[in-house]
Amino acid sequence: MTTRPTRADLAAAADRTIPDVLAPGLAVLFVGINPGLWSAATGWHFARPGNRFWPALHQGGFTPRLLHPSEQDELPALGLGITNMAARASARADELSTGELLDGAAILTDKVARYRPRWVAVVGVTAYRIGFQRPKATFGPQPEPLAGARLWVLPNPSGLNAHFTPVTLGLAFAELRTATDLPDRRAAGPPDQ
Repeated sequence: MTTRPTRADLAAAADRTIPDVLAPGLAVLFVGINPGLWSAATGWHFARPGNRFWPALHQGGFTPRLLHPSEQDELPALGLGITNMAARASARADELSTGELLDGAAILTDKVARYRPRWVAVVGVTAYRIGFQRPKATFGPQPEPLAGARLWVLPNPSGLNAHFTPVTLGLAFAELRTATDLPDRRAAGPPDQ
């Protein structure tokens, strides 16, 4: 889809799923809460205008330039991937049940065991707290690994999350990138092929 989804497109996208952007041995697997309707209508993760994931990914130094959501398939070449805690699309993350997040955490754990990323970055502390039953979890590195991967919790990049500005969100992503020992790609050219 190259045009903006219509209201009918968005309404039809409820409860859809979208494919993961995943490959074995990634450096970082980013985990969204669940696809929004805009993402489900387009098939692109973090696609809604106003979502700050892609700018934060670039400001954090993970990508050499700001990628459009339609370019998500370029991520594995950079050692990056995307999945979700819950697969079902909804208008808002708070429409998910506790059971969906608990089930999603179990599915994510199996996915991490199978694909073996070095780091898993959950993008949304509330979903992480509920899904993994860690009510006191905070942002940043987590003390326990997830299926052998190091675990990090980032702020939710949704435009609805007013607690983080684009600048502070970019800094949070940069802190993760520094911990992963990945280079700051903003100053670098395209990855070696």
